Amino acid sequence: MQDKKAFFSLPENIHYLNCATMSPLPKIVEEAGIKGLLRKSQPYEISQEHFFDTAIHVKKKFAKLINCPDYEQIAIMPSVSYGMATVVKNILKKGIPNQKTKVVLVGEEFPSDVYAWGELISENPKVSIETIQAPLNLENRGKNWNEALLKALNSEALAVCISPTHWADGTLFNLEKIKEKCLQNGILLIIDATQHLGAYAFDIQEIRPDFLVAATYKWLLGPYGTTLAYFGKYFDDGFPLEQTWIGRKNSQDFKNLINYQTDYQEGAFRYNMGEFSNFINLPMVEKALDLLIEWQPEEVQNYAKNLAKPFIERLRKAGYWIENEDFRSAHLFGIRLPKDLKIETIQKALSDEKVFVSYRGNAIRLSINVWNDENDMELFTKTLEKNSLYPTKIIILKNKTP
Repeated sequence: MQDKKAFFSLPENIHYLNCATMSPLPKIVEEAGIKGLLRKSQPYEISQEHFFDTAIHVKKKFAKLINCPDYEQIAIMPSVSYGMATVVKNILKKGIPNQKTKVVLVGEEFPSDVYAWGELISENPKVSIETIQAPLNLENRGKNWNEALLKALNSEALAVCISPTHWADGTLFNLEKIKEKCLQNGILLIIDATQHLGAYAFDIQEIRPDFLVAATYKWLLGPYGTTLAYFGKYFDDGFPLEQTWIGRKNSQDFKNLINYQTDYQEGAFRYNMGEFSNFINLPMVEKALDLLIEWQPEEVQNYAKNLAKPFIERLRKAGYWIENEDFRSAHLFGIRLPKDLKIETIQKALSDEKVFVSYRGNAIRLSINVWNDENDMELFTKTLEKNSLYPTKIIILKNKTP
């Protein structure tokens, strides 16, 4: 794959290595949003069919992206937290088996994947959260973290909520092995794939999660405020977070909406948020999915891997720590600073060069996508190399002073 810089409107002097915070919009996605915005100026052109047709296209394309055989298992939501709240509501409604006493999370998980479980615990004091913290020792950190997580997935676990690519440092968690433990012990597999889908191949039929959710404004290259979710069989005939008119049977028949329905639409349709038909966002999401299906997430991952590889070797030689390739993603990973080098020094140096990354604790979060090229990586790497040597020189001079 060649870089896709021409598909985006980023200025030449901006080096944006921060897709994990928010992606820029591809030009065709931007155009779809503008067209959708202007559409509201002629509301007489919006028919009742338009409340459903684009949503169906989006669900089908998202299903194709994740190899889901039935697009009716896909729902449209406003946020990951909305999805997690829906999961917890259904677990509470269905009831918790007596032997299930814990929900397993990993340390420093994104807040939206943590807070919802507090409601479950407040309703069921017998259930607690077991958080598997990252190892303090950096040697074999990813390997040891995965092993500790798998060990926690025993018969007492009700659910595990996991991001395949850790949002803060890019640690990869082995979904195949996690799935096996979940099947063995009757554990619900809840996945937040926001930092994964779009830049990493994913197959619903292989992993078979009970629930998967991903916001579109990062690696799915879409707008802010729309999230896509997959619901497995556990949620068939479940309970939506809100009671919407459009989620009920026969809602396509506008003239009969006053004939209130007790039954929901088929599949995951009931889990759609109210006003999911968003005439601005959904056309944008559809165009973004078209691009990703064409580019293929596996190729995006390979592109990031090939682009970063020579620069990672240089950064390690300069004293920076980066996780072993087997236990981190290529599109998003953490870079820990050499001893005595302050994060504020790096922040200022990169800002001066108009290089945009994120910072988590005393580490840099680098996230690479298809608009990035060797110039971006060269400037980023040179800036870190230059600053990694400065504290060392100061220490040597002090040691030579009588």
